[in-house]
Amino acid sequence: MTIAEQGGGAAPLAPDLIKETTTQAFGKDVIEESKRQPVLIDFWAPWCGPCRQLTPILEKAVRAAKGKVKLVKMNIDEHPAIPGQMGIQSIPAVVAFVGGRPADYFMGAVPETQVTAFIEKLTKGIVGEGEPDIAEILKEAEAVLAEGDPAAAAQIYAEVLAVDATNIAALAGLAKCYVTSGAIEQAKQTLAMVPESKRSDAAISAVQAAIDLAEQAQSLGPVGELEQKVAANPLDHQARFDLATALNAAGKRREATDQLLEIVKRDRKWNDDGARKQLVQFFEAWGGADEATVEGRKRLSTILFS
Repeated sequence: MTIAEQGGGAAPLAPDLIKETTTQAFGKDVIEESKRQPVLIDFWAPWCGPCRQLTPILEKAVRAAKGKVKLVKMNIDEHPAIPGQMGIQSIPAVVAFVGGRPADYFMGAVPETQVTAFIEKLTKGIVGEGEPDIAEILKEAEAVLAEGDPAAAAQIYAEVLAVDATNIAALAGLAKCYVTSGAIEQAKQTLAMVPESKRSDAAISAVQAAIDLAEQAQSLGPVGELEQKVAANPLDHQARFDLATALNAAGKRREATDQLLEIVKRDRKWNDDGARKQLVQFFEAWGGADEATVEGRKRLSTILFS
């Protein structure tokens, strides 16, 4: 499908202003070209209705900018690698590159006024000036994820990775977004990009622990059934252990801690100290600063050293 067909019969395009790109040509068409003037990369697919709505609006706005900005389009069905690496999870998605780096983005079929304002902000140099503050961007992504929006957080982490593909905090953050969303395979693929020498990094270890716990939970039954098993036989430590794992997967951290601590109280040696070890893995996956970790460690210490 040509761009004109995608846009519902738009006028012929100025070849130097609007073009389609491929995975192989992305570096030249977007990264290198954005060092001369801002470049918009539009991720789309033929089946995407909102993409067809946005295309003529984008093209009109880019032409109106009279060469101050270029538009590059990428069909994610034919070229999934780049959008996958950037964490693009919904389309249409438009990312602005300035100076070889992502500078801003928007998603969805937004109105013409918003597209025009977006381009004006780019061409007036409001975004993309100087070196990006990676630490601040990472903090923003972490905050967004903590607020319960893994998709938005993934987009922010992807901006960092577009600048520094081996940034450990961003790779760990993106993988954590996937775990939170239940996309375990994508999380594993993201961690596979981490250099071997960095696999022991605390952030990477935490996400790996979260992946391991999520995979454990996939083989268990519903929480309700496990609760019934424990209620029927409070000494069924395996059922209680499984319940704790399922509760953790459901985001119920305190309840999961309660169940494992109950096993530790009743039989510290059960399953080669399995309950305490699982709880330590919970803490690693949650992070040392997490409220549930801090409280859980205190409660565990009280039991172990009482």
